[in-house]
Amino acid sequence: MRTVAGQVFLLQIVTVLLLVAAAVVALVLQARHDTTLDARQRSLAAAEAFAHSPGMVQALRSPNPTAVLQPLAEQARKGAGVDAIVVSNTAGIRYTHPDPNLIGKHVIGPRDLLADVMHGKTATATFAGSQGPSVVSVVPVTKADGSVVGIVSAGVKVETVNSAVMQHLPVVFGSAAAALLLATGGSALVGRRLRLQTHGLGPAEMTRMYEHHTAVLHAVREGVLIVGGDGRLVLANDEARRLLDLPADAEQRLVGELGLGPEMADLLVSGRAATDEVHPAGERLLAVNVRTTDPHGGGLGGVVATLRDTTELRALAGRAEVARQRLRLLYDAGVRIGTTLDVKRTAEELAEVAVPRFADFVTVELLDPVLRGEEPAGAHTEMRRAAVRGIRDDAPLYPVGQLIRFHSADHPIAAGRPVLEPDLAASESWCAQDPERAQRVLDYGIHSLISVPLQARGVVLGMADFWRSGHEPFEHDDLSAAEELAARAALAIDNARRYTREHTMAVTLQRSLLPRTLPDQSALEAAHRYLPARAGVGGDWFDIIPLPGARVALVVGDVVGHGLHAAATMGRLRTAVHNFSALDLAPDELLSHLDELVTHLDSDQAADGEDEPAVTGATCLYAVYDPVTGRAEAATAGHLGPALVAPDGTVTFPEVPISPPLGLGAGLPFETAELQLSAGSQLVLYTDGLVEDRDRDLDTGLDLLRSALAGHPDRTPEETCQAVLDALLPERPRDDVALLVARTRLLDPERVATWDVPADPAAVSTVRGEAARRLESWGLEEIGFTTELIISELVTNAIRYGTQPIRLRLLHDRDHLICEVADGSNTSPHLRRAKTTDEGGRGLFLVAQFAQRWGTRYTARGKIIWTEQTLGATEPSADLTDVLLDQWDE
Repeated sequence: MRTVAGQVFLLQIVTVLLLVAAAVVALVLQARHDTTLDARQRSLAAAEAFAHSPGMVQALRSPNPTAVLQPLAEQARKGAGVDAIVVSNTAGIRYTHPDPNLIGKHVIGPRDLLADVMHGKTATATFAGSQGPSVVSVVPVTKADGSVVGIVSAGVKVETVNSAVMQHLPVVFGSAAAALLLATGGSALVGRRLRLQTHGLGPAEMTRMYEHHTAVLHAVREGVLIVGGDGRLVLANDEARRLLDLPADAEQRLVGELGLGPEMADLLVSGRAATDEVHPAGERLLAVNVRTTDPHGGGLGGVVATLRDTTELRALAGRAEVARQRLRLLYDAGVRIGTTLDVKRTAEELAEVAVPRFADFVTVELLDPVLRGEEPAGAHTEMRRAAVRGIRDDAPLYPVGQLIRFHSADHPIAAGRPVLEPDLAASESWCAQDPERAQRVLDYGIHSLISVPLQARGVVLGMADFWRSGHEPFEHDDLSAAEELAARAALAIDNARRYTREHTMAVTLQRSLLPRTLPDQSALEAAHRYLPARAGVGGDWFDIIPLPGARVALVVGDVVGHGLHAAATMGRLRTAVHNFSALDLAPDELLSHLDELVTHLDSDQAADGEDEPAVTGATCLYAVYDPVTGRAEAATAGHLGPALVAPDGTVTFPEVPISPPLGLGAGLPFETAELQLSAGSQLVLYTDGLVEDRDRDLDTGLDLLRSALAGHPDRTPEETCQAVLDALLPERPRDDVALLVARTRLLDPERVATWDVPADPAAVSTVRGEAARRLESWGLEEIGFTTELIISELVTNAIRYGTQPIRLRLLHDRDHLICEVADGSNTSPHLRRAKTTDEGGRGLFLVAQFAQRWGTRYTARGKIIWTEQTLGATEPSADLTDVLLDQWDE
């Protein structure tokens, strides 16, 4: 519609539409007026004729006016062409109606209209009656004396009037369509005529060509020249005139007369193509593109040249390239600096990033407290070099580890800001630090320096030095890049320093909580390994706890998480297991107590509103091995079961009922599994970090463990530990690993003696004598006397206060003699100090004096009172023996 023909065509359409709309409105209004007037006249004539018809008054007075008037009214309605003739009495009750259902009902109409009729007047109105909106005429029926005896109304519905109006619309719309056809044909004729005159170009194409021509001449910010085949300038747009400083009458003049440079003039008249060739034009550098016009017609036989001013672009491109390189350097610094939580490695990463893109050499000095993970404080007069990096390795700079002292007040550390030395030879303060080394540095070719303090959280950690030898000297613009590099490195170094401090604390705490050496015992030959995770120390732990009766408990556990909290929680659980094991509880009972303890710990922590993670989720495996019977009892709380290596080298994973982790059992009982172990079997306990990893599922890890353990029955526990770690662990595991390998031993049956004791006090001396002979056969005569005292006291108490069966057992361990008296009661004796008036009560006191340890443990059928004596102990003196023998009454 931007062409003239299109605009004329649009004007014609709008004009026709307006004329049609006006004609329709006028026609509708006129037709409506005429049809409404006709309806009023017809309804009034019909009502007048029917009201004054002969016999009307008599019919109204008849007994049944409806029977007389209804047929006549319908006949008159149809003959008059109205929609209704209604006869009603003066009360408004209908006698006739086109709808018989409405006969006998009250007439609907305005009250003022009915009032006028009752006074003998005739009225016509349009209102909504029983047949909808209608034109209604009402005429009174009067007697000879003029009184009104009835009412006749005739109506024509409004929809009948509208249908008459609609009959005229087809004529109007037909006329409009004809007008539109004429307008379209005229526009098509005009367009065809224009295309003939413009060689096939339509109005739209001509308009577009004109707009493009105008844009090229005035709006395009690129110079355009058209040179004809005769070397004359055909066209030059505004930008070309500005770039080449052309005169106002340049068009149609020869190119050589325009004052252009020789290179530019030769290019424009040579006819050869060119792409982004740079040519001088006064003080400007122009990128010129030239193409011939022959392939595109026009009959010029010349060229079209485009010109772009690249003077400022080249300068901006140089600065943009420098900025891009700086951004890339800072991006790489953000990615590569701080990949580890190691202070020295972070300093090395800063040097690696900056060489050689920013500096030829980089050195980093840190304060000694920072290297140790401590918070630096006080004056910073000396630092230790932590990293050196350069384009060559023979620079005369201080080596790594050198302690450097600073004395100048202009030093960056003292000034608290970066210092730029564009010419080191002219810097008196720098040369004064170490004149001899400064001269060697200058002779080496290093000429420029930027020193930047490494600060984080307002604390100075060290200093970074950027040196140049082959590059251009540092400028003021380089300071911002150096500061940004130093700031990122300082933050990473501070994080590493704080991690080092926390890691050192956690390691110290964990080492104090884990067993440093395994206890001396004869039931097992054991070895262990603990490897902290890559993220630091955690909550994995292990233990071997000697128990009465030459038995030993094996424990391994895992606390969720890493760090100080996990290590502290591990220490609490390990202490709790030691305390519960002192009660000599069965594995399932011990785990039940431990589960209840964890539940209470979490409840107390939640009540105090602490943010530290809960203990819930910790796991534990507790097993008790008896070298006398070779039987092991094991129970687990959410922990993986042990691996068992038989003496022939076969590996199995015994089924140990797994209960929920500690704190999640909800009071459910734990279950115990019994294992019968041969001498030389290896029991392997481990945490999940050994077999499970982010890149390896549990089944794969167990298969690898089986392969590492199988086929080597002669390996020592130490060798087994190393072989397992070599086969299953990466260099830096993601999770803690605790491994405990125990090779079982069995106590020689010749070193075990058992007697069944009848419930008779007279049997005490017999049992004591047999025990003395067994001690003599074992070569333990030196402790025979005290052992007889212990046996007499324990057996006598069992006979007096216990129940059958009563049994005495002596165990000759490697360096201990264990005495056990079992009976069927659950009552436990208590050590107390007897009063001077008491006749008894001193027996256990004497037992405690002569035995190294003693205690009580409960079994499924009663209890066992046990004592443990260290072999090689001296016997008591004779006087003391007499005193002690007086305590027994046989």
